[in-house]
Amino acid sequence: MSTATANAACHDRPRFGLLAGWGRYPIVVAEALVRQGFDVYCIGLKDHADRQRLTAICRDYREMGLGKLGRQIRYFRRHGVQRATMVGKVHKVTMFQPFYLLKHFPDWRTARVCFPIWIRGKKNRTDDTLLTAVVDTFAADGVAFVPATDFVPELLVNKGQLCGRRLSSGQRHDIEFGWTMAKKMGGLDVGQSVVVKNRTVLAVEAVEGTDQCIRRAGQLCPAGGFTVVKVAKPQQDMRFDVPTIGLGTLQTMVESGARTLAVEADKTVLLDQDAVIHFAERNGLTIIALEQGPVAELADAA
Repeated sequence: MSTATANAACHDRPRFGLLAGWGRYPIVVAEALVRQGFDVYCIGLKDHADRQRLTAICRDYREMGLGKLGRQIRYFRRHGVQRATMVGKVHKVTMFQPFYLLKHFPDWRTARVCFPIWIRGKKNRTDDTLLTAVVDTFAADGVAFVPATDFVPELLVNKGQLCGRRLSSGQRHDIEFGWTMAKKMGGLDVGQSVVVKNRTVLAVEAVEGTDQCIRRAGQLCPAGGFTVVKVAKPQQDMRFDVPTIGLGTLQTMVESGARTLAVEADKTVLLDQDAVIHFAERNGLTIIALEQGPVAELADAA
């Protein structure tokens, strides 16, 4: 095949957009999309995305600030992208740092979208409100966001105990209690994680994220031995903000004194599963994935 023919064939590949935040998840998704035959056009969020690795994987890579919705939409449209996905953590806490607006000064399109939320206060500023506004804005210009898990379904953790010792009665009670609390917090769109010991809530995830929530629990309970429960929101939109765990989460647990991690099966992304399980077993951690009925499931496992 000649170089010209190869280039033409490459340009005939379907195009897909990737809006990449922080962490390994965007890299895993980009690699999967390329394996499935897509040309990936990636927007890496400034101060978040791994520019070097994503540039090596994607057909094209551009770094843009959080406040550049108009520029992001124009980039996808210019490259003929009609479908995209959003993956990776956005450090929302940075929005409250000094000089944030100067660093991520919004363009006109972002200002129009965010004015009712940030200035007039007509809506709240929860993750669902902000992210739904973003995907609706892209959709209005012909770019539809779809769940990344449609392309990497194998990353969704299956039901069952992944590793660790048989749960004690105290661990089961803490998981049941933590699950109820986490679902309530998720229903309010506050966060997805709750840290519990002896059926007492030590910490609730909010704007700071799961790792900082776990660290705070460790500071409050230096004796350790607590349980982390991370679930999907009752109203979870699988297009964004899907619960995700990886080695970083487990490393934070070990450093902080957590012993058990309970997550929601089929709605939680588990990155690098083999490495995660190996690390957990080596450090004496227990990981269990449950469905909607943890009380019955844990009773069966007793």
